[in-house]
Amino acid sequence: MKLPNACEKLKIFNTNPENSESFYPAIEGCNGVIIGHSVDFEDTYEEARKIERSIEGILDILQACLETKTIECVVYTSSDATVCFNKECPDVVDESWWSDVDFIKELGPSGAFYCISKRLIEKAALDFAEKKGLDFVCVNHAWVFGPFVTPECPLLVSRHLPMILKGNWTNIEYDSGVIPFVHVDDVARAHIFLLECPKPKVKGSCLKVATKAFKFPRLSSKKLLDAGFKYDYDLEDMYDGAIASCKQVGLL
Repeated sequence: MKLPNACEKLKIFNTNPENSESFYPAIEGCNGVIIGHSVDFEDTYEEARKIERSIEGILDILQACLETKTIECVVYTSSDATVCFNKECPDVVDESWWSDVDFIKELGPSGAFYCISKRLIEKAALDFAEKKGLDFVCVNHAWVFGPFVTPECPLLVSRHLPMILKGNWTNIEYDSGVIPFVHVDDVARAHIFLLECPKPKVKGSCLKVATKAFKFPRLSSKKLLDAGFKYDYDLEDMYDGAIASCKQVGLL
């Protein structure tokens, strides 16, 4: 991974999900925390236990945030998957909606386990934060696309460059509907914006553009935009950035 200015600005802490106190060194002295927490797909446990462990993990982090006495706001990296899978969904949904776990199982979309896990983790974290009086904001972002710093091309990037990387369009031939896209830098900026927002709201959707794809409700960013956030990148920027990164790692 080649992260600009990492030597000067990045500090990595070792944590142990079995030991809640291991999170303290990374949190102490801060006034805000951004949590990019998800299920551990390499975990050898059954799926139900994987989700339980992930829920326990984020609740431990939130408890540590409370005990430091300095944390003013926590921003959680969630997903549009937690709001878009519901039989009752209208054509456009916002952060007030919740995906139906049974409907996800019935529908069986690609990445169903991820969708279910994010839905359950987010709900548990929100309930905890509300009960404890912790300012907690979820970013229900769309599919992240654009440049990358990893040595290998991220799955979502390669999946939406089939005409370039694989010579065909099969990976984007879904039923009629939309694919919600957002530039990776806009997602990062949205996290920082919500962290610094004087009165953060509970949830905020993050979507820049939608392109035709599988049947999927459109995701509204109204709350985020009304709070003053502005997107810097459009779909052309996303593809330009993704292609440039593919060239840098030798894929093109």
